[in-house]
Amino acid sequence: MLRRTERILENIPVGSLGLIALTGCEELGKKVNDYLVKWRHESAHEYREDVAFSGYEKDSFLINARVPRFGSGEAKGIIGESVRGKDLYLMVDVCNYSVTYSLTGNLNRMSPDDHFQNLKRIIAAIGGKGRRINVIMPFLYESRQHKRSSRESLDCALALQELVRMGVDNIITFDAHDPRVQNAIPLSGFETVPSTYQFIKGLLRTVKDLRIDSQHMMAISPDEGGTNRAVYLANVLGLDMGMFYKRRDYTQIVNGRNPIVAHEFLGSSVEGKDVIIIDDMISSGDSIIDVATELKHRKAKRIFAAATFGLFTNGMEKFDKAYADGIIDGILTTNLIYQTPELLSKPYYINCDMSKYIALIIDTLNHDGSINSILSPNERIQNVVRKYKNGEDI
Repeated sequence: MLRRTERILENIPVGSLGLIALTGCEELGKKVNDYLVKWRHESAHEYREDVAFSGYEKDSFLINARVPRFGSGEAKGIIGESVRGKDLYLMVDVCNYSVTYSLTGNLNRMSPDDHFQNLKRIIAAIGGKGRRINVIMPFLYESRQHKRSSRESLDCALALQELVRMGVDNIITFDAHDPRVQNAIPLSGFETVPSTYQFIKGLLRTVKDLRIDSQHMMAISPDEGGTNRAVYLANVLGLDMGMFYKRRDYTQIVNGRNPIVAHEFLGSSVEGKDVIIIDDMISSGDSIIDVATELKHRKAKRIFAAATFGLFTNGMEKFDKAYADGIIDGILTTNLIYQTPELLSKPYYINCDMSKYIALIIDTLNHDGSINSILSPNERIQNVVRKYKNGEDI
């Protein structure tokens, strides 16, 4: 990992740092806060006498914010302390369906719409008093509805424009389904952060006998949309790359989409090679398992599936079966969205923790520093691969 000490933070902070972890994102928020507190305790002595660094060192940067609901299910955002002049970072997990609220006496699970509405409530509660508002939304709200192909809504573009109109300066997301959606807000800060380094690190820490070269390993994209991720992974690791494209039946719609007839493969032979399938999300998991099955038919050795967001919308049974049948050897996803205890307990699951990475981004942005080196992890990937090949601890 790029260490905080390796960066030169010459600028004074934009404002005193404030972190707001919205309902459903508290666990990740606490981990990020712990890193920030630790780092600033270590370096604050340099700035103790400087008035520009007032509030630089604290026991917690988390700000008390909550969204209570009325019996009708309506809600309001409340901030329990002053935020005047602060550089605020709002963290929201729109995918956390484990959060519930009472709606006329019935238990209701929070949907992405509810989480997004809560985010807007807290921004409204800030009331323009913060120095700067930054939203960290790992799973970009409505990012799967990013383009218009018939007479339909452009939800992601509308959501981004709404946040900017409310005074949000920067939006930081991870592995956006299609980064071109930022064209909706061309004059505002929008960063989509890759998780490639954490995947490689997680895989190398867990699997001890990988041979990382083009004779023994391949990177695979499960569809044409994710080709860039697989190309990047293949290039930094020096592997061959292959991709599948989905042949769909456009004469019918099932569950809101055209059903997939077959997965067709383009690329060199996978026979006897370990394979990494890389994608932005695992939703129901049908595509990943179909692709893994196809690769097994082509005599691939071990198959690891890496996706930034593990939604697992239809449960874990099919993954259990795929693992038992030897189709999939490991699944890597991040803690950027809610993970069920069931998922964390699976023997094939590799959890990639992103909290240090987020803390690094927040710390750098608070100093108005460049996050270019954080966003392109080439050197860190080469470093971790070199250590792995030399048998050192990662």
